[in-house]
Amino acid sequence: MTSAAEAPVEEVDLLVRDAGLLVVDGEREIPGGWLTVTGGRVTGVGSPGTEPDARTTVSAAGRLVTPGLINTHHHIYQNLTRSYSPAVNGSLFDWLTTLYPLWAALDEEAAYVSAYVGMAELLMGGCTTSSDHLYVHPRPRLVDAEIRAARDIGFRFHATRGSMTRSVEDGGLPPRSVTQTDEEVLADSERLIQAHHDPEPGALVRVALAPCSPFSVTRELMTATAELAERHDVRLHTHLAEDHDEDTYCLETYGCRPVEYFEQTGWMSDRTWVAHCIYPNDDELRRLAAAGVGVAHCPSSNMLIGGGTARVKEMRELGLPVGIGCDGSASTDHASLWMETRGALLLGRYRGGPGAMTARDALDIATRGSARCLGRADELGHLRPGACADLVVWDLHQVALAGALSDPVEAWLRCGPARAWTTVVAGKVLVDRGEPVLPGLADALRTHGGIARRMQQG
Repeated sequence: MTSAAEAPVEEVDLLVRDAGLLVVDGEREIPGGWLTVTGGRVTGVGSPGTEPDARTTVSAAGRLVTPGLINTHHHIYQNLTRSYSPAVNGSLFDWLTTLYPLWAALDEEAAYVSAYVGMAELLMGGCTTSSDHLYVHPRPRLVDAEIRAARDIGFRFHATRGSMTRSVEDGGLPPRSVTQTDEEVLADSERLIQAHHDPEPGALVRVALAPCSPFSVTRELMTATAELAERHDVRLHTHLAEDHDEDTYCLETYGCRPVEYFEQTGWMSDRTWVAHCIYPNDDELRRLAAAGVGVAHCPSSNMLIGGGTARVKEMRELGLPVGIGCDGSASTDHASLWMETRGALLLGRYRGGPGAMTARDALDIATRGSARCLGRADELGHLRPGACADLVVWDLHQVALAGALSDPVEAWLRCGPARAWTTVVAGKVLVDRGEPVLPGLADALRTHGGIARRMQQG
């Protein structure tokens, strides 16, 4: 009989070793650390000199290793209209109304290649899990196309089935060409959940329901979507309190402020996370916190649109889950979660002073905070044994790091730019030596270029 001490040790799939600093989570950091992965899960972490053997070894070569960053708000298809000159200097409502007619050309091929290219960019910026808010549906099965791209890559993806039902003829902003009826939205939402949502631990694909905003769908759809999410135990997402125009619209249309309308329609729940949340008053912020509503903080989008920014420090002190989002490419024009995390650091300090935000705070928001927003704090956003094996080895040029000797985490955001040297999702290396390991990327880029030119030239 074999004793426990003599039992054969399961062979390790992947060993990441020789980190300058391994950040396990917000409480534990290991200088010179290593971690092991088996079956897509972290199976061990440790100090230098105790590393086990493994089938594959990745040397971090003294670089910072962190959990993968998590993107809680995006509109990936908008990378087809990046920096579109007629829209770049407008307000939120200006650029929306300018771009809606272009987005009416979106089809399955465009949704697939924009997602493929967008996920490659996210991986290069250290993102290992992303949600996406696809809310224009001029043609069917666009979300299916995005999910297919995620599966082809091996990317961890939370698809949110967005919707708009109030066209300009109904008092909304979008043209009729990109809106649907309540019945069409609800039927397709249920179909997507049944076809693609994976509730199991370690899932690569999950589905959430996401009417675009209070001013783009009916009250009936907001209420019915919350009921559908409760029935199927999926999460809810929308934009909320993003712009002063939204306050005016809700008061004129619904007779109340956006957060009160949010409550009235059944959305004040811990299954909900919202984008931006810039203009709740103090009482509304406390009510959101009490309900457990999460917030996707989008620093670059806030700065480019010039419409204010979330009170992140106060939100976190109240206990709200706060994560990072890079928002749509048409307003932000990049999909680097490193840039967004740095932006959170800068905005936090600009708003609240030097003690309001540290690099570790920003990293925590982009990892554990984002995981809480997506309802996955148990297995994402940290590298404790049992976590999903989603991690990043970061690279900063030696010139950029010259003189940064005392704190690798602060240097990671204060110096720069940083890029992902190695990105691992579910134990699979998807970025190696700074380059995506994606065989379909060249073809996707060619197709993407043709579609973007046709879309922008009309």
